Amino acid sequence: MDYIQQAYKGLHDLWRYVLGIVIIFFAWQLIGMIPLVIALAVKILGDSSVGMPTGIPEMSAVLGSNLFLFLMLISFAFGLLGVFLTSKLLHKQSITSLTTARKKIDWKRFWFIFIIWGIVSSSFVLVDYYLSPEDYQFNFKLQPFLILAVIAIFLIPLQTSFEEYFFRGYLMQGLGVLFKNKWAPLLVTSLGFGLMHIANPEVDKLGPVIMVYYIGTGLFLGIITLMDDGLELALGFHAANNLFTALLVTADWTALQTHSILKDLSDPSEMALAEIFVPVFVVFPILLFILSKKYKWTNWKDKLLGNVVEPPNEDYKILD
Repeated sequence: MDYIQQAYKGLHDLWRYVLGIVIIFFAWQLIGMIPLVIALAVKILGDSSVGMPTGIPEMSAVLGSNLFLFLMLISFAFGLLGVFLTSKLLHKQSITSLTTARKKIDWKRFWFIFIIWGIVSSSFVLVDYYLSPEDYQFNFKLQPFLILAVIAIFLIPLQTSFEEYFFRGYLMQGLGVLFKNKWAPLLVTSLGFGLMHIANPEVDKLGPVIMVYYIGTGLFLGIITLMDDGLELALGFHAANNLFTALLVTADWTALQTHSILKDLSDPSEMALAEIFVPVFVVFPILLFILSKKYKWTNWKDKLLGNVVEPPNEDYKILD
C-alpha cells in the first residue's frame, strides 16, 4: 500500500473529511487563537495609547516579539491536536498510518533532511551576510534570544507539523480517496498551502510573485511525501526551514518577527529573483535528485500521477 492508500485503514467517507476540516479549523483558528486575542485585548484596554493592530508586525510590536510568537504558535499546536483527534476519533485511523506507509515512523528520515536543510538554508544566509554585510544588522541580545530559542525549539516544530499533517497528510489522503488519483491531491494541497500564506506580510512587500515560492514549496513537499510514501521528509524539511530562519534572521516585513541573531535591512524587491525562483527551480530539484538517489525512488509517473485503488479487504482493516 502506498501513502494515500493508508486512508483506507480508517473510515474514509466524504462527510467525515468535510466535518473533520471544520473541526480542525475550529481548533486552529478559533480555540487556538483565544490566548492571542485575550493578550491583545488586555494590552489595548490597559493602555489607551495602543491602537488596534491590523497585521502581524503591528501585533508583534504591541505584545513584544517573543510573546507574540509564543501565542501565535500555540494556535498551531491546537490545530495539530485537532488533526490527531479527528483522525483517531472520527476516522478511526492511527497516527502512524496518517504519517507513513511504513510499519512505523522513520525518524532517521526526519533527522537526515532536518540537518541537511538546516545547514544549507543557514549557509545561504551566512554567505549573503559575508558578501553584503551592509544589508544586515547584528541583532543578538542574549536574554531575549534564549527565550526565543526555547519558544522556537518547542513550538515551531508543532506549527510546521500541523501544516504537514493537515495538507500533506489529512487532505492529501482524503482528496486521494475522493479523486481516485494522486495528481489532483498533489496540486490542490500545494495550491492550498500557498494560499494559506496569502495574508503574510511578505505578500504585501513582494507582491503576488511570492506565491511562486509558497506554492512551489508546497509542491516540493507534496512530491517528497508521495515519492517516499510518508511525511517524515516533509516534516523534517519544514521544521528545519522555519526553526533555523527564526533563530538566524528576521526582517520588519516577514511573518516571523523574532529576536534573531541577524536582522535583514535590505530591500527585498531587489532579491526577489534569488529568494523566490532559485529555491523553487534550482535548489529543490537538486534536493529531489539527492533524496531520490539516497532512498532509491523509482516509478515517478505512477507515484505522482497514478490512480488510487482501494486495496483488497485482506490488505487492511477498518476499525469500528
